[in-house]
Amino acid sequence: MNEIELVAEAVAQFRKCLAEVPFCEVDPCELEAPSIPWQPDWTGRLRTDKKEWVVVLDAKPSGQPRVARDAANAISRYMSCCPNAIGVFAAPYVSPAAADILQRDNIGYIDLSGNCRLCFDRVYIRVEGQPNLFARKRDLRSLYSPKAERVLRSLLLEPRRGWKIEELAKTARVSLGQASNVKKLLTDREWLRRDDDGIRLTEPAKLLQEWSERYSYRKNKASDFYSADELPEIEAKLATACKDLGIDYALAGFSAAARLAPAVRYQRAMAYVSDRLGEVAEWIGLKPVASGPNVTLFEPYDEGVMAGTGKYDDIRVTSPIQAYLDVLGFRGRGEEAAETILREVIEPTW
Repeated sequence: MNEIELVAEAVAQFRKCLAEVPFCEVDPCELEAPSIPWQPDWTGRLRTDKKEWVVVLDAKPSGQPRVARDAANAISRYMSCCPNAIGVFAAPYVSPAAADILQRDNIGYIDLSGNCRLCFDRVYIRVEGQPNLFARKRDLRSLYSPKAERVLRSLLLEPRRGWKIEELAKTARVSLGQASNVKKLLTDREWLRRDDDGIRLTEPAKLLQEWSERYSYRKNKASDFYSADELPEIEAKLATACKDLGIDYALAGFSAAARLAPAVRYQRAMAYVSDRLGEVAEWIGLKPVASGPNVTLFEPYDEGVMAGTGKYDDIRVTSPIQAYLDVLGFRGRGEEAAETILREVIEPTW
């Protein structure tokens, strides 16, 4: 929706929130503007049975923390020049983090998804937990697209590093524009900060949590096989075959977890094979099966899957971030293995 439509919907939602309060009446009004450069999107006069208030409403297309913080500062400056003012921030969706910022600054909020907090006189209205119905779906697709995920891996693999945007783009093997877009989306969430060394990840736990909720190992093309060999022997043969054939590979899933943070017994070898997967399987004598596999080979959905691989006993293994994301999709033992990787390997780097 355009700016005019957004403001109109926000005002309608504000009225709706107060509709059940019998002693409140809201009318639009023009105010004498204070001598500050910023002006609200809508002003109104709210009457209760004992007092009259001025409503100062600012509507934004995004309700992420950075946007809400900037709006709260502007509304507060305006309110300081306008006695009996009620500040209200509006957006299609106000994130929980943004809601906390607004509450601390004593600014009310409403969103078009049904969440709100209004507190004045004898009125206290709060609705939370309503899902985002608007633009954030597009925002998430952008942040968790394959190339954007390359940037996320780079940030999470070196969470304490300060990055220049050019270095980040080069390391992640994406365009400068792609890296800049991810930077903006994370900055709006206030998960990045800028200092003398560039940009730095400040909320790795929140980023990894949100990513894991939207990631699935099924994005990769999987092929199942059976071998009579023991799992360590299969994994060693796979490593040798890929080296001899000049093919990039990395043990994945439970095979990776067993080396990064051994905690759960596993019964299936897993690995990413970047090219000629069938040739590799044939080379080490794997038999394709429709059921009962003890080997699964994945064709990566994107080259970023291979970022940050390491070696254990001369066998390449996916990064802890990738292993965590992959095993988390396997309920039960996978969740247990993921928690161990997170606790013992990933969190100490934060």
